[in-house]
Amino acid sequence: MSNLIEVSNVSKSFGGVIANADISLEVPAGRVTGLIGPNGSGKTTLFNSIVG
Repeated sequence: MSNLIEVSNVSKSFGGVIANADISLEVPAGRVTGLIGPNGSGKTTLFNSIVG
């Protein structure tokens, strides 16, 4: 089955603060996938990096 979303080596920093470093993610088509983590771990930043 193909991937619905595939992201490779995404990084984001705000000034000198690294929010996400070298993130890769594959979400297979037809699967329910969640992104979990504590507050401030970069989930929303990763999502915003993917969608632009």
